[in-house]
Amino acid sequence: MRKKQFAVIGLGRFGSSVARSLSDMGFEVLAIDSHEQRVQDLSNEVTFAVTADSTDDDAMRALGIGNFDVVVVAIGEDIQASILTTLVVKELGVRHVIVKAQDELHGKVLHKIGADKVVYPERDMGMRVAHHLIMPNIIDFIELSEEHGIVELKAPEAMIGHSLKELDIRAKYGCNVMGIKNNGRMNISPNANDSIRSGDILVVVGRNQDLTRLETAYSAGLKVGER
Repeated sequence: MRKKQFAVIGLGRFGSSVARSLSDMGFEVLAIDSHEQRVQDLSNEVTFAVTADSTDDDAMRALGIGNFDVVVVAIGEDIQASILTTLVVKELGVRHVIVKAQDELHGKVLHKIGADKVVYPERDMGMRVAHHLIMPNIIDFIELSEEHGIVELKAPEAMIGHSLKELDIRAKYGCNVMGIKNNGRMNISPNANDSIRSGDILVVVGRNQDLTRLETAYSAGLKVGER
């Protein structure tokens, strides 16, 4: 089975990280940037690295951009170049285009012109850092939408030794425990009688405001039966 082929346009910190990660996973990666030095810096770490103007449809056509399964447009500060590049690659037939946006307005424009997925790496990283700073038991936070997210929560002392039924997280906080990790093993869809052990990591999904209530309550040393 043929592996997916990726093109990453814009080799700043975010774009370079994506390109390296995909290459490390064994995928073919074409890295594109208008700055020759950035291209040279990455040339030994990806399949191909090319200096080109991504807003030039002839240049993109010559690179066969339409043949790639996924194109990541990771252009940073130049919003106009980001928008034009997205238009070009969609018009050349790329089926799945992921674009980095600076803010919500930029993201709305990208969606309207055909971007299949818009990501906000700076905003998302800021949210993760904030969760880590405020809630020491939070290992990771992923925003699913403006209202919903997933947290990986290191089981606080108040949970240990109690079953999910006793904790009653869904009824109290409107959140669902989707899995429990321990020593690298994942218990998918745990049942109500599963007890929380020391070192467990709970994977919890819910509305962002409910997740915050849950995090805050247990960080404050809430006991079972309290709200």
